[in-house]
Amino acid sequence: MKQVVFFDGVCNLCNGFVDFLMKRDRARKFQVASLQGATAKKLLPGEMVKDLHTMALWREGEILKRSDAVLATVSQLGGLWFLARLGWLVPRFLRDAVYGFVVKRRYDWWGKRNTCRLPTKEEREQFLD
Repeated sequence: MKQVVFFDGVCNLCNGFVDFLMKRDRARKFQVASLQGATAKKLLPGEMVKDLHTMALWREGEILKRSDAVLATVSQLGGLWFLARLGWLVPRFLRDAVYGFVVKRRYDWWGKRNTCRLPTKEEREQFLD
């Protein structure tokens, strides 16, 4: 199984990140799944599935979350995105504080969908239930 990026399926910001990822993941390193779906229930601990404030990256049984997941994902996209690795120089407690600040306000700032995002025909292979 490829690396799986888990996201809040009804969050517009999170869906924007998935759109960003789909456009730039030319090597198709990632698959994506909503935290509300069956794949999340299968691969993630129960408390993470219930916590829609956490983006997660699953790779070979290892689970990264919050800012660690974002940095690990973006830094693998190739090109100048490797510069995202510089984010690792910032202590996790600071990165996660900024992450938490944005996550708590994401619905107010970017809105919320009534249903989870559905993949386009071209994206179907990358999306898991």
